[in-house]
Amino acid sequence: MGIFEIRSDAGRDTRPASARHRQDAIAQRWSLRITFIPLIVLGFVAIALIVRAWPILQTYPLIALLFGTVWKPSAGQFGLWPFITGTLWVTSVGVILAVPPSILTAIYISEYAQTRTRLIIKPILDVLAAIPPVVYGVWGLLAVVPFVESVLVPGLSGALGFLPLFASNQPTGFSVLAGGIVLAVMITPLIIAVIYEILHTVPNDLRQASLAVGATRWETIWRVLLPYIMPGIIAAIVLGASRAFGETIAVLMVVGNVPKVPTSLFDTAYPLPALIANNYGEMMSIPLYDAALLMVALVLLVVVFIFNLIAMMILRRFVR
Repeated sequence: MGIFEIRSDAGRDTRPASARHRQDAIAQRWSLRITFIPLIVLGFVAIALIVRAWPILQTYPLIALLFGTVWKPSAGQFGLWPFITGTLWVTSVGVILAVPPSILTAIYISEYAQTRTRLIIKPILDVLAAIPPVVYGVWGLLAVVPFVESVLVPGLSGALGFLPLFASNQPTGFSVLAGGIVLAVMITPLIIAVIYEILHTVPNDLRQASLAVGATRWETIWRVLLPYIMPGIIAAIVLGASRAFGETIAVLMVVGNVPKVPTSLFDTAYPLPALIANNYGEMMSIPLYDAALLMVALVLLVVVFIFNLIAMMILRRFVR
């Protein structure tokens, strides 16, 4: 009995209650300070961009910069509308292509796949999410661009060329469609992972109740699970869009980088991140060129922040 009593006392915290409370308070304070570090860093980044972009905002109205259609820094023209529309086109195409297979894949992994299949698929998705963007860009340059030029452009423009969306004027493989395909492959693992985790939050009683009244598994998914998790699916799509909106290397390698407003899927584009990557550090002797590029970075920061904030609000509401 003495041995067991010694072992029991050895595992017991014999410090006074005041010392334990003091240690807990210290840990709480330091945890709170560390938690605020990302917010402080974000604040410093935003302030630095605002300070560096302020000269061009004092020279030109913000509306004229955002909706101007001519980009000629040497002539003092800094219209960003071609780059904004290029970003929106490529991001929209990527999200539209990525969402349906992402939802179906997440449903299969969560509701249909056996444990062994799930253990194989999930690591593959994690690897896809971890591949560097430049690798996706090289793949797009070697595979997607030739495929778009030799297969999709003749096929879609021949069958649907009467629609402005599929009209082709001097088409090449470097296009909005090529950039959207690359982005879709990049953001699919993220969307799948979020929807998969959300499906696991659905109470199993809902599935059992639906099956008990005679519904098939697919009817249960379509009529019960999907309506229940729809806010979470929207949040996953918003997160994927924010990832696509700020993507740089992979996109600039396949979209052509021509500063004009796209009018079809086969037109070239010049997204905002590619504008910064291609031009920052060059020709900085041109007045306000540096400020214009940093204002572009500020616009990207604000848009991505808004996207992520919307996604967090939707997910928080879903959890509640």
